[in-house]
Parts: sequence; C-alpha cells; structure tokens
Amino acid sequence: MILPIIAYGDTVLRKVGADIGPDYPDFKVLLENMWETMYNAKGVGLAAPQIGLPIRLFLVDTSPFADDEELTESEQKQLNGFKRVFVNAYIEEEIGEEWAFNEGCLSIPDVREDVSRKGTIKITYLDENFKQHQETFDGLLARVIQHEYDHIEGILFTDKLSSLKKRMIKGRLSNISKGKINVDYRMRFPNMKKGR
Repeated sequence: MILPIIAYGDTVLRKVGADIGPDYPDFKVLLENMWETMYNAKGVGLAAPQIGLPIRLFLVDTSPFADDEELTESEQKQLNGFKRVFVNAYIEEEIGEEWAFNEGCLSIPDVREDVSRKGTIKITYLDENFKQHQETFDGLLARVIQHEYDHIEGILFTDKLSSLKKRMIKGRLSNISKGKINVDYRMRFPNMKKGR
C-alpha cells in the first residue's frame, strides 16, 4: 500500500526515533508498504518518520544512482543493486574529508541544495530479520545512508545549510508545509488549510 509522505513542518520529522524489536506490529507489512511508497515517489531512501512513525527504521535502494555517467565504474557497481533495510541504526564514526553533493528529500519536494558530509561512515544496525551488522560505507552510498539516518535523529538536510541559504528557501519551505506545491506522489501536509 502506498502511504502518504509527511511534508516538511510536521513535528514527527523532528523526533528522535525509538528502537524497535522483532515483535513490532506488522513489521513485514510495514516494510512492503515503505518500499512501495519509496518506489512510487522515485526515491532512493525512505525513513519511518517520513510516513509518520517515530521509530529507528529506514531503507535504501541506490540502484537509480548507478546509471549516473559521472560516476566511476566502481562507484556504479557499488550502487547498483544495493538494497538494504536499517533497523535501530547507530553511526559509530564519520571520517574523511567533507564533500558537497546536491541533495533533495521526498518530504521537501522541489528543494535541492548542496550539503557537506564526511566521506566514510561506520554504522551498526539490524537487518529486516533483526540480525546485527557493523559495516563501513563510503562515497555516495555513505551519503544516502547519512541522509536517511538523519531522519531517525530528527534532522533534515535543510538544517545543514548556511543561515543565508535557509533564509533564501524559507518561503518555499513554508509553502510545502501548507501544501502549496505540485507533487506527483501522495503527501500529508501539516499546515494545509481545510477545504483546499
């Protein structure tokens, strides 16, 4: 089932997610719905807060990035077919040089800005079967994971922008929260006036 994606301005996007266990109600159905919702919106990642659930769960499928001709062959290979569920994830370490990349977010449609992040992360997480992993990721893969991880920490990519950039997009963010935007996937807007 395709779920509505929560728009910028909703308080659920500012909550730090709670850990969950294997007894989480209808977990497999939730995952299926999240995958379907993400693919319908043409995203490469989706976090539970973006569908209204303040829990430590996100998923990533970077395959669409693998077609980018600006990437090296090894980067394309790394991104192609990388499909993963992250439960109760915690980034242990962020290392390396910071580098900027143009990011967007399904909860903040039509806003894209350059965001600087460290190049390599070490992360501990559970998979969809609640088996524990500790892995190191770098490059674009690390960035996608960092972006989704921020969601379960109550952080949005716009928080990482300079105060000047934030002022420049303030009106657009306000319009998004009010539903004054054309988007081709289901969304729920926190400040939308009834009857629109």
